[in-house]
Amino acid sequence: MHFRGVAGKGRLIHSVESADVLASQPEALAARPAAYSVIAELFRVQADVVPRTALRQIFGVSPLHADSESWFSGAHGELKVGELLSHLGPEWLVLHAVPVGAGESDIDHVVVGPGGVFTVNTKRHRNKKIWVGERMLLVNGQKTDHLRNSRHEAKRASKLLSVAAGCALEAHPVIAIVDAASFTFKQRPKDVSIMDARRLPRWLKNRPPVLSAKTVRCISTAAVTPRTWHPSADLAIDPTYLDRFRALSNEVRAARTVRLLWAAALTVGIAVAAFVYVIPAVTALIVAAISGAS
Repeated sequence: MHFRGVAGKGRLIHSVESADVLASQPEALAARPAAYSVIAELFRVQADVVPRTALRQIFGVSPLHADSESWFSGAHGELKVGELLSHLGPEWLVLHAVPVGAGESDIDHVVVGPGGVFTVNTKRHRNKKIWVGERMLLVNGQKTDHLRNSRHEAKRASKLLSVAAGCALEAHPVIAIVDAASFTFKQRPKDVSIMDARRLPRWLKNRPPVLSAKTVRCISTAAVTPRTWHPSADLAIDPTYLDRFRALSNEVRAARTVRLLWAAALTVGIAVAAFVYVIPAVTALIVAAISGAS
């Protein structure tokens, strides 16, 4: 991180724990929960889904629209990383689903603490193999834009926070991957940190201190201010969002269980049919062949 002087604006956070006080104010980003943007988009897509009939439920048809599956998976990833980041401690400020720019883009997580400023891009690649090179990140052999997008987010955050905090700073991009089957690091990028999300809290805490407590407070004050990131973001929070997401997750899980039961039943049925019909028929043919030969 590069830092050249501090000229804080407005009211300072006297400790990073003061973000809890700011969380009660609707204009502060400290109140924004993890995965809120992606869950909101998930339900926007799901609004067009026709409720499943009883027959479709019996056969375990997923309640998810095909276009919402990636949002659903992403929400699980961001919620997991949000929970992990909650263990960082009071000297760290953690923001989630930060609206950025003039559109609907957001940064999954922004972290400010003694070790610096970090933008965390969460990716959930369940049971998939991750391969990392200096200029490329592959998921099951397929190229991704994860490195490019993470660099872009960090540069954007650096510019916006530098202006708002009145100092020159550089955010470091991190890619936190959730539920991957394996990681292969051929060569690590020099400017982006990539890791299993479970390592993230310890990795952040182990960063060498580069910011004083005063500097952390200054940057945190700028970071929790919505206009630092977006000129007119709607920060209203639907208090039912997490309950609705959990209910949908339960439906998805139940549908998956039903499909597994049907698959198991089909396998057993095939095995029984083979035992009752196929094996006796083949045995009869073999016996007939032997009798004819003799």
